[in-house]
Amino acid sequence: MTDSVSCSMPGRSRRGCRLCPRNCGADRAAGISGFCGVPSDIYIGRAALHFWEEPCISGTSGSGAVFFSGCPLRCVYCQNYTLSHGKTGVPVDIRRLSEIFLELQEQGANNINLVTPTQYTPAIVEAVQKARRDGLHLPIVYNCGGYESVPTLRTLEGIVDIYLTDFKYRDGAAAEKYSGARDYPEVAEAALEEMVRQISESEFDQNGLMKKGVIVRHLLLPGQVRAAKDIVKYVYGRYGDRVWLSLMNQYTPFSRLDGCFPELARRVTAREYDALVDYAIGLGVEHAFVQEGKTAKESFIPAFNGEGVHDCI
Repeated sequence: MTDSVSCSMPGRSRRGCRLCPRNCGADRAAGISGFCGVPSDIYIGRAALHFWEEPCISGTSGSGAVFFSGCPLRCVYCQNYTLSHGKTGVPVDIRRLSEIFLELQEQGANNINLVTPTQYTPAIVEAVQKARRDGLHLPIVYNCGGYESVPTLRTLEGIVDIYLTDFKYRDGAAAEKYSGARDYPEVAEAALEEMVRQISESEFDQNGLMKKGVIVRHLLLPGQVRAAKDIVKYVYGRYGDRVWLSLMNQYTPFSRLDGCFPELARRVTAREYDALVDYAIGLGVEHAFVQEGKTAKESFIPAFNGEGVHDCI
């Protein structure tokens, strides 16, 4: 483990946090929030069965989704805006986090789905190890925005079974404009390479549920078909069918975007999405998930009200 990561291990000083590519150096143990928007304490907005992931993740029983507060990115269009900006969440310790994993397993979850986990990686490693000693046997899904530090990812080898990662941009200007991260393209490329190094082959059970693998998501933004094609071309050209692509049309516009980002203040059209899917098919992509119908609905956004988080014991 590198010094940049060990400084953020639970029970040790978190001064100079270097968990994400921001390298903000915040003293999170002193209660100072990092760029991620949260201090060192673990904050969770919701822990419950979730049915709106890819079919091989949600299945029919649901994915055991744990939605963490904070995020290394600042995407202006984020559908979980209040949570990702650290505005809500219930504090828990490592013991309680491990219990939450076990409770989701008891509820019939297909996996433990860690949503935006980067800023809590060391604590998550401890919680997963504890839960496994206590009987956790489900696959661990690392559900992230793709803006990940390779040294931090290396600490997850043997912990994470499935990487469910975004690949948002191949253009630094767009990454800067919409997520405040001009270096996103090269960071995401390096992160994906590390993910595939750890998990180079996909495994599924008899019900079609993924047990191991890498899924690369791309959320199509309005007017960004050419950029989306560039991402599909890169990922498929680099990794072929070793990874699964998930092409998403569920972009949901919010009124807060109307003034500053008018180009994002509409939904993706069927013509735009069909053009992206047709392009992927033309490249020869076979391992992919696509969405049918209109999925851009705010009803798909869960309430971050602490469901499943509070300790009832």
